Amino acid sequence: MNINILIDITIVIASIIMLWKGADWLVDSAAEIAHTFKVSDLIIGLTVVAFGTSAPEFAVTISAAATGQTDISIGNVIGSNIFNLGFILGGTAIIRPIVTSKKMFERDGLFLLMTTALIFFLFFGLDGWTPNDSFSQYEGLLLFSLLIGYVLFLFIKKDPPEEIHPASATTKSYLYFFVGLVMIVLGGHLMVKHASNVARFMGVSDWVIAVTIVAAGTSAPEFATSVTAAIKGRHGIAVGNLIGSDLFNLLGVLGLAGMINPTDLSSDIFGSVFLLVLMVGLTLFMIRTNWSISRTEGAILVTINLIRWYVDFTG
Repeated sequence: MNINILIDITIVIASIIMLWKGADWLVDSAAEIAHTFKVSDLIIGLTVVAFGTSAPEFAVTISAAATGQTDISIGNVIGSNIFNLGFILGGTAIIRPIVTSKKMFERDGLFLLMTTALIFFLFFGLDGWTPNDSFSQYEGLLLFSLLIGYVLFLFIKKDPPEEIHPASATTKSYLYFFVGLVMIVLGGHLMVKHASNVARFMGVSDWVIAVTIVAAGTSAPEFATSVTAAIKGRHGIAVGNLIGSDLFNLLGVLGLAGMINPTDLSSDIFGSVFLLVLMVGLTLFMIRTNWSISRTEGAILVTINLIRWYVDFTG
């Protein structure tokens, strides 16, 4: 076997270890920081953790927008959000059912649904896709402004901690949070790069690599963090990470992309945005039923994503 492939395989294994160890440190330190600032795990998950784990999507999308690859920039955001709700939230629930809450549903979940519906309306209006549809700088500014307002609202109307935590955050907590975040972002990047090299060596096409390894790799930080948080019983961080990541992608990343490079919208984007609206609605329904997401509901979310991948491959 080629020595370079052996190196790639070794780095893939190392990147997986980095992802999970980084997520372990991130979740524990984030919980300590949350209780030190007297806010809930959910708010820390919705903001600091979510924005950090969205770094790969941010880098890919802004880079694509800056170079005029607007279909890629918008597609990456929409695709990543569908992946978050399908494979990651669903997969996490399969591993361990997730406890939800009324506030998670009424405040954060409904805001995500309204945000997704707003983007659909801004993109396509009420008549579906037409050749004249576009994404303007003003619309990008509107989305980014909504993100700033939402974050300010969360910290002004902050939730109290769910429990009294035995330890307050120390300098070590902040160090572990930063190092853990760097490890999961870097681990995701290394996994995408070197797993792609292995796949090419095995004869897998670039298209298949793009819609599988790259899509999964850029969402690997969210997956590692949410699964680790759920296993540790930190359900606020587990779900908040995903809702917050989706909001950051839609309002922050997409908003900045629109401000950097306004663009016309292709017909391919319509189906993905419509599916995302449906996925958010279904996820909210699952959050509301018995205030939990069960293993069966998780399996449904994963199955929908698998069907979407199959349609992409065969379409």
